[in-house]
Amino acid sequence: MFAGSIPALITPFENGLFAESTFRKMISWHIEQGSKGLVPCGTTGESPTMDHPEHERVIEVCVDEAAGRVPVIAGTGSNSTNEAIGLTKAAEKAGADAALVVTPYYNKPSQEGMFQHFKAICDATDIPIFIYNIPGRSVVDMTVETITRCYNELENIVGIKDATGNLARVPLQRMSSGKDFIQLSGEDQTALAFNAHGGRGCISVTANIAPKLVAEFQDATLNGDYVRALEIQDKLTALHDVMFIEPSPGPVKYAAKLLGLCSDEMRLPLTPITKETEIKVKEAMATAGLLS
Repeated sequence: MFAGSIPALITPFENGLFAESTFRKMISWHIEQGSKGLVPCGTTGESPTMDHPEHERVIEVCVDEAAGRVPVIAGTGSNSTNEAIGLTKAAEKAGADAALVVTPYYNKPSQEGMFQHFKAICDATDIPIFIYNIPGRSVVDMTVETITRCYNELENIVGIKDATGNLARVPLQRMSSGKDFIQLSGEDQTALAFNAHGGRGCISVTANIAPKLVAEFQDATLNGDYVRALEIQDKLTALHDVMFIEPSPGPVKYAAKLLGLCSDEMRLPLTPITKETEIKVKEAMATAGLLS
């Protein structure tokens, strides 16, 4: 159920407000282009800038528009355990198929603290949960041992979004947790090797603007056709790279604007990308065949 190309959706804004109709069009476009799932309210969706009613509405709209065509993995994490419980309950009520819960950021909890955080969320909900491990943003790194403990002891835990960038973690986690533990990459650039080590897909930033190509790439890796996957990777690698030369989702929102998908409006503290980055984004999109 959870595999392949899963866009970490940008959230369109117009004059500071959630652009619901635009978001609905984007969701259907992603599904038509071959995306195998959707992640609303992740970091790429600017969830840290949303209040609770807006956060919940974005998830509701995504679930409603997807209408069961692909699974929705709703971002519901927080560095406050009570807040994460509330957001996860709301996602479950909205009909999301799973929740994506980031390790608590800024607080710097211990491994035991992280386990207890996820235990409390699992105790309060019944929805499948993906651990989101991203040390570069959260400052804490959940170890293979703690992830395995969560999987073994907490019924709701079904997998992980691994954004550590450490490819050695994939086989280590597979050997520790078993083949039924779902490992999804959080990095487009290393997704080929991630899947070769036993991963099942990628929660992708680039898929926001190149959903068909990223879906074809993921399908190729999951079918063991790494020759075809490498061909597609060579078209996309420059695009993967420029998506993060300034704080995300700045570059990807600008690219989406060029494609006529939505505006590039973001909320502070994020600011528009520079003219130099705009040029690099255009060049990478042309290389990928997205712009003439």
